[in-house]
Amino acid sequence: MLYQTKNPHGGDIYAGDITLDFSANTNPYGTPEGVRQAIRDCLCRLDRYPDPYCRQLTAAIAAFEGVRPEYILCGNGAAELIRSWCAAVRPRLALELAPTFSEYSLALTQAGCRVERYNLCRENLFDPQPDLVDRVERLRPDAVFLCHPNNPTGRLLPAAVLEPLLEVCRRQGTRLFVDECFLDLTGCPDRLKDRLAENPNLFLLKAFTKSYGMAGVRLGYGLSADSDLLAAMARCSQPWNVSTPAQAAGAAAVQETEFLSRTLSLLDRQRPALRRGLEQLGLWVCPGAANYLLFSGPEGLDTALRREGIGLRSCANFAALGPGWYRTAVRLEHENKQLLAALQRLAERSKQWPAAL
Repeated sequence: MLYQTKNPHGGDIYAGDITLDFSANTNPYGTPEGVRQAIRDCLCRLDRYPDPYCRQLTAAIAAFEGVRPEYILCGNGAAELIRSWCAAVRPRLALELAPTFSEYSLALTQAGCRVERYNLCRENLFDPQPDLVDRVERLRPDAVFLCHPNNPTGRLLPAAVLEPLLEVCRRQGTRLFVDECFLDLTGCPDRLKDRLAENPNLFLLKAFTKSYGMAGVRLGYGLSADSDLLAAMARCSQPWNVSTPAQAAGAAAVQETEFLSRTLSLLDRQRPALRRGLEQLGLWVCPGAANYLLFSGPEGLDTALRREGIGLRSCANFAALGPGWYRTAVRLEHENKQLLAALQRLAERSKQWPAAL
């Protein structure tokens, strides 16, 4: 648990003042019933240790992803896998985007790694440009961390950058860590998993948290053709790190294809509607492809909304952003309308909106 440390992420609804949470990007439909039932069915086995090899879960993931079972390592959420990767590889120099998910640099720093950043800018819609590849060639880092789609921008990595970057990293022996935890919620057909065999330096991070509304279960997995890497990561993790309920939930979740399809249909409708609503309030919104949107607005917006019982993720702690940047989840239609109505009330009370509250 966190101890005398400020929570750097969204989703903290436990103080009792949040009734509608847009700060965490989980599935707007919640957890599928099949997953809930799988957890209920395994309760009679709680007196036994979990399967230390996650046999049933690994087989289910392999069938779902269409990869070999030996390419899979399961963990206690994506955050644990990020840390075990850094502890196993122990890179000396790594390059990451900015802004991006903060757990990469935290884990890298804990492993004694120096982190360089490639700054993204609003003028390019926070997309990395071809000079990122040149930067990797010049810097020759031990590792490159990418988030696809990026968090908090929601932007998918352009193929014109991703493809040459994959080749450069393979050629010069740079390890490429790609976080795909939100990819299944974009409808993007591009899958790097088909390139694993020819790129043993490539590691893909996946999680059940977002797609299946399983944040409280803590379950993720990594894909890699480098069996030595996966073995080293496993040695950096505690035994029985994937609980019996988590294993049962994951094996059930990958069967929920109709649930995932229904979610994508909802997001395809609600993401543009929420974006239009925010823009009509005079806010700049990054045109993301995931189940969240990054936007700029008046400083203190998250605090003002919290007084209305609404949680919003401040992005003030993201490198290359700062105060006045926010990330909102895309939720159900009536919930999105509640957020927009609350913002409208704040705008009407502020003579300087959207410059200030």
